[in-house]
Amino acid sequence: MTVAKNPAGNFFDVAIVGGGLVGASLAVRLAASSLRVVLIEAAAPPISAAAWDERCIALNEASQRILASFGVWSALSGEAEPIRATHISEKGRFGSTRFSADEVGLPALGYNAPLRAIGAVLSSAMAAAPKLKLLQPARVAALEESADHLSLNVESADGGVVIKAALVVAADGAQSSIRKLLGLEATTRDYAQHAIVSAVRLSRPHQGVAYERFTPDGPMALIPKPDDAASLVWTVPSANVESMLAWTDAEYLEAAQATFGGRLGRFTALGSRKSWPLSRVMNETLVGPRTVFIGNAAQSLHPVAAQGFNLGLRDVANLAERIIGAADPGAEQLLADYAATRRSDRERVSGFTDLLVRAFSNRTPGLAQARHWGLVAADLLPPVRAALLRQHLGHLGLPATGLGVPR
Repeated sequence: MTVAKNPAGNFFDVAIVGGGLVGASLAVRLAASSLRVVLIEAAAPPISAAAWDERCIALNEASQRILASFGVWSALSGEAEPIRATHISEKGRFGSTRFSADEVGLPALGYNAPLRAIGAVLSSAMAAAPKLKLLQPARVAALEESADHLSLNVESADGGVVIKAALVVAADGAQSSIRKLLGLEATTRDYAQHAIVSAVRLSRPHQGVAYERFTPDGPMALIPKPDDAASLVWTVPSANVESMLAWTDAEYLEAAQATFGGRLGRFTALGSRKSWPLSRVMNETLVGPRTVFIGNAAQSLHPVAAQGFNLGLRDVANLAERIIGAADPGAEQLLADYAATRRSDRERVSGFTDLLVRAFSNRTPGLAQARHWGLVAADLLPPVRAALLRQHLGHLGLPATGLGVPR
């Protein structure tokens, strides 16, 4: 392939590599500034239609505030089901913890929104941004470092072009191509688990309550969807996933019902099932030469407690606050300050999810009793409860502006 010469119009302040939900969110936010921004995404835009069993993602209250500050929440809110309370329990134990929006004076603790809808709203916002350049489908084949920019060799069906940027933002997932091109490392922990994602219809109203049910094999989450439905995320040992996907719908519903219990009556219908292997991938650094990693490219987490995308959105909000208005968005000190700002939120959330997975997916004698009293303490002790609730809402990692959240 012949790479085209770089015209002056191919110099950007920020090049975002990866156009998933995190990369697209950053593009939308930066498009409203004076920065010259290009987004490079390897996959063609997805096409999907609304369905009762479509895949959703749980947004915490902080993420709703972030999306509202980006000007996209009003277009999304009609398809987002409010989560008014959460109920956390362990199978075979009576101890449990419940949080509600009423106790903190909020309309919701968060929202369960279709991935399709979030993607469509962000895509529309990007298409309406006149200064934002989109290269899709396209991929970065090579990069070269210079003192004041990085040069990216970008390949697409139309040929190749060199993009120069003062800052490259890697939002290209757990197997980040930018990480590999820079020769940086990541540490991986394989949980030997898969998440089977589907949806169920319920015989009782969910009343906006999300459930996290821990079992020795892994957690099961039910998250409210419109009407009588809920997203079902069932974490199972990887050795079991093929046989479980081969079960009939009736067999799967019966097993899921036995694991969850009867709090929502009977599971009356099952949506389509898809599975993903689960691991934790932690980039060893958040920044490189004129490069910053966000979202799953920085840290890919187990889905327990639905923390991953919410953490990625806080990456976006904090990075945007720091680089908008900066004389040089890729300056070494600016990126070092960003990394220092994000360290505590990243370590807290990644450590929290890892602890939940390893503590609850464990049959060690005596640990079950400790887990039981931990849930009781989280429900009854005000300091523990307050800290967990702030973590649950996502407020601890918001940028300095706070987006209206008391500090």
